[in-house]
Amino acid sequence: MTETLHVTMRMRGVISGRAKFRMASVIHRAARQNQLYRRVYRLSCCLAYNRKQYSQFMTGKTIRIGCASGFWGDSTIAAPQLIHRGKLDFLVFDYLSEITMSLLIAAKNKQEDMGYAPDFVQIAMAPSIKDIKEKGIKVISNAGGVNPQGCARALHKVCADNNVDLNIAVVTGDDLIPELEQLRSMDIREVDSDKPLPKHVHSMNAYLGAGPIAKALDLGADVVITGRCVDSALVLAPLIHTYGWTLEDFNHLAAGSLAGHLIECGAQVTGGIFTDWHKVHDWDHIGFPIVECSSDGGFLVTKPKGTGGLVSKATVSEQLLYELGDPARYFLPDVCCDFTGVTLEQIDGSEGQAVYVSGAKGNPPTGEYKVSATYADGFRSTAVACVGGPRSKAKATKTAEEIIKRCQRIYKQLGLGDFTAVHLEVLGSEHIYGPMSQRPEGGRDAVMWLAVHHKNRKALEFFAKEIAPAGTGMAPGLTGIVGGRPRVTPVLKLFSFLYPRDKLKVDINMNGNHIEEYKFPSIPMADYPVNTNHEEETVLDLPKGGHSYRLEDLAYTRSGDKGDTANIGVIARHPAVLPYLKNALTSQAVEQYFHHLFTGNQRKVQRYNVPGIHGMNFVLHQSLGGGGIASLRSDPQGKAYGQMLLDFEVSGVPDLSSYINEASNS
Repeated sequence: MTETLHVTMRMRGVISGRAKFRMASVIHRAARQNQLYRRVYRLSCCLAYNRKQYSQFMTGKTIRIGCASGFWGDSTIAAPQLIHRGKLDFLVFDYLSEITMSLLIAAKNKQEDMGYAPDFVQIAMAPSIKDIKEKGIKVISNAGGVNPQGCARALHKVCADNNVDLNIAVVTGDDLIPELEQLRSMDIREVDSDKPLPKHVHSMNAYLGAGPIAKALDLGADVVITGRCVDSALVLAPLIHTYGWTLEDFNHLAAGSLAGHLIECGAQVTGGIFTDWHKVHDWDHIGFPIVECSSDGGFLVTKPKGTGGLVSKATVSEQLLYELGDPARYFLPDVCCDFTGVTLEQIDGSEGQAVYVSGAKGNPPTGEYKVSATYADGFRSTAVACVGGPRSKAKATKTAEEIIKRCQRIYKQLGLGDFTAVHLEVLGSEHIYGPMSQRPEGGRDAVMWLAVHHKNRKALEFFAKEIAPAGTGMAPGLTGIVGGRPRVTPVLKLFSFLYPRDKLKVDINMNGNHIEEYKFPSIPMADYPVNTNHEEETVLDLPKGGHSYRLEDLAYTRSGDKGDTANIGVIARHPAVLPYLKNALTSQAVEQYFHHLFTGNQRKVQRYNVPGIHGMNFVLHQSLGGGGIASLRSDPQGKAYGQMLLDFEVSGVPDLSSYINEASNS
C-alpha cells in the first residue's frame, strides 16, 4: 500500500471566457435539438462533482499496479523501469493474443516442456528476481500460455538458482481440449457465423476471469501464472484481493476492469501509437503505465517519473476505445461493463503527468465464458520483394502475376490443385486505400507483397522457390527479397464460441502442489439482447458553412481488432466539434470509406456513442480478410485503419478553427 500522489488538479477540460460561452451555446443548442446531446450537456455540468470525487481519492490509501508487457515481444526496458522506479505493489505482464496462442501451441507441439512465454522467465523475471523479492512486489502474468505448469517450473528454477523463496501459484482450467468429445455432443456453434465446431481442433481455451487469480493471492501467492484469461483480469484481481471487493460489486469490478484495459497494452496508453505522435518525446525510454487505484474504483493513469512518452486525456481516451465493440456492453467473465459515461481529468502531480479516471458502471455478467479454438486450414506463404526504377508498381504487379501463373501451370501438371487464395499488394502505391489512393500508379520504388494459401505444403514449397528466379528472368529492378526465401507456415484459424461458466473446472496450484478447486460464487447473471445498443444516427440541425477539415484536424483515432472484426475509436479534440463529426461520420459513410476491405454480406459497420470522452466507436465486421492468424494482408489486424480515417473530409461546416486552436493549447 502506498500513499497517493500529492497532486493539484488542472481542469484542462474546463473552458473560460468567450470560448467557454461559445462552446456551451453550441452544446446547449444541440441538446435542445436531440435527446442524445443532453447527455453531453450534462457532462459539462459534472466537473464540480469530479473535483469532489478526486478530492476524496487524494485522502485515501491506494495501490499501484504497473504493466511491463503488452504482448509477447514487448520492450525489455519495461520490467526494470517499473521495478526500480514505479513504487509498485503489483507488476503484471500480458503476453497472449490469438496470434501468440497459435505460436505457443506450435512450440509445445515441437517440445513438450514449452508452450509458455520464455521471455517472462529469462528476460523479465530472472535479472530482477532478488529486487522483486526485496521490494515485496507481487507479480501476475498470463505468460503460462498453453503450459502454465511448465512456466512455473522454469521460474522455480530461477528462484532456486538465485536463492530466492517465492510462492508461485498456477491457475489452470482454461484448456478445454480434454472436453472436446463432450463439446461435440453439445452442438457448439461459432458466435458470428453459426458454423459447427471444426473436425480437427488444435487448441481450445476459455477466457478466465479475475476470481481465481484473486483467490491465489488470498492464499499467499507472490507470483500468479495463468493460461488464457481476459487481459484486464490481471489488474482487476489484485484490486479484488486488496480491497475485498465481492464479485457482486459490479461498479467496482467495471472500474478495475477499465484500469486493466487501459494498461494491458503497455505503452499504448502512455503515448505509444498516439494520433499526435509527433508531440510525444523520448520514445527511446518511453514510460510504461501505472494505475494508482483506490477502494472506491477511481484511479490515476501515470508512468514513472522522468520517463518519456505522454499521459494525457487524449492518450487515455484513445486506449479506452481500443479493441472495443459496444462500449455500453463490454462483456467480461466477471462483469458487463458500461464505459459510455467514463470521464477523464488531467492531473499535474509530483511525479509528472497523470489522468484521473472515474465513471465506469457495471452490470451482471452473462454466465458464459468466451472460448477461442484454433483449427488447421492448410498453409500460407508470403513473398516480400523490393522493386526500383520507373513503373515500379507495374513491374511488381506483372512479376507477381507471372509467378502465380507459373505455379498454377506446374500444379496442374502435378495434380496439386490451385491456390485457395492469392493476395497481392504493391506497397508504395497506397494499396490499402483502394480507390482512394492518391498515387495509384505508384512511384519509382515499390514493394511487392504476394501472399498465397494452399491446402498442400508441397505446393507452397514450390512457390517459395520460384520467387528468386524472378530476379533474373522477369522484370528489371528487383533489388532484394526481404527475409530470403519465403517460409511455408501452417494456417490456424480462429473459432470462437460461448461456454457455460459452471461447467469449467478451475484449479489453483502452489509451488507444484494442488491447493484447491476454485468455486465460482453464486452471483446474479443476466441475458442481454443482441445488437440493440448501436446509436440511432439522427441528423442534427447544425449551423452550416463553407469550411472543410480533415478528420485529423478535429479528432483523434485508434483502431484495433477482434478476430475478423476491426474497430475504430474516434474522439473529438473539442466537445463542440462532436456534433459535426456525428453528422459527417455516419456508419454508412465509414462503410463507404472502407468498402474495398470488406468480405461477407452481413451489416458491415455499427456506430456507438461514448459521450463521457466525447467520442464514437465504429465496429467494422469482416473487414480484416480473416483476421490476424489467417489473413494474407499486410495489415491483418487493422492497425492502420484509424490512421487511414484521418484523411476523411468533414465538409460544409462553419469555421471551427477557434475550437481546434483551443484544443491544441490545452
